[in-house]
Amino acid sequence: MTIKADCKKRVVVPDARPGDVFTYENQGNGHFHFVRLSVPEPPNRKTRAQVRKAISTTKLKFEFSWDELRGLTREP
Repeated sequence: MTIKADCKKRVVVPDARPGDVFTYENQGNGHFHFVRLSVPEPPNRKTRAQVRKAISTTKLKFEFSWDELRGLTREP
């Protein structure tokens, strides 16, 4: 199969699907290596209970109440 690049250096890969990600390596002498990468599965979303537990067990300590912080960060 012969593929021709257009004026913007684009080529059409027949087996590519929308969203595919490829890696390109120039091997010199007019040869290159083109590989489709597998996209990892997105991590599972945390439940509301897991998020609340993470917030309640955080090591962050606040020196101000929300009202004091709001007063310090707002223009008069």
